[in-house]
Amino acid sequence: MELKALLKNHRKIRAVGFDDAPFMRNANKPVGVAGVICADTRFEGMVWGEIQPDGWDATEKLCQLLIGGKFLPHLHIVLLDGISLGGFNIVDLPLLAERLERPCIAVMRKQPKLNAMIYAMQRLPHPEKRLETILHAGTVYEYPPFYFQVYGAEPDVTAQVLQRLTDCGHVPEALRLAHLITSAVVKGESGRQA
Repeated sequence: MELKALLKNHRKIRAVGFDDAPFMRNANKPVGVAGVICADTRFEGMVWGEIQPDGWDATEKLCQLLIGGKFLPHLHIVLLDGISLGGFNIVDLPLLAERLERPCIAVMRKQPKLNAMIYAMQRLPHPEKRLETILHAGTVYEYPPFYFQVYGAEPDVTAQVLQRLTDCGHVPEALRLAHLITSAVVKGESGRQA
């Protein structure tokens, strides 16, 4: 069912929210990624995988975690904590949406500082390709408290969906839980800011 219809008919919206675990730069170890599945704001399940820090495999790994698994047939939307995971392992948002056949949203806490990102990417191989992938994800929409890039859904509908998936604060519950879980797995306890 389309997102607009789910909202209109007050049906549950099932989302997966992906966030990466804290990691040490230059440690060259894989970075853990949690995908938390929620029906509206209720936890329903989880997937776990690993990506390369500042690598090129984030899009493919997210697809591998869902395609052929038990959760994808029931999901309506895919949420990401920002457009990149594990540093600058940037997710190709249109490709992810196409492969998963679901709208995909990169959610941010504030308007990203593109110049600062461009500067930081200069220390990595192929900074121009990374920037191209970020820009390919499209406009950063502002619907306070949400800032997001979306592929596969209208921005106004997306903002309503994010509101529905958020229990308290400014972060959809699936992303909040993914953040808490990845912190706890790495540090032994969940962090304060989710």
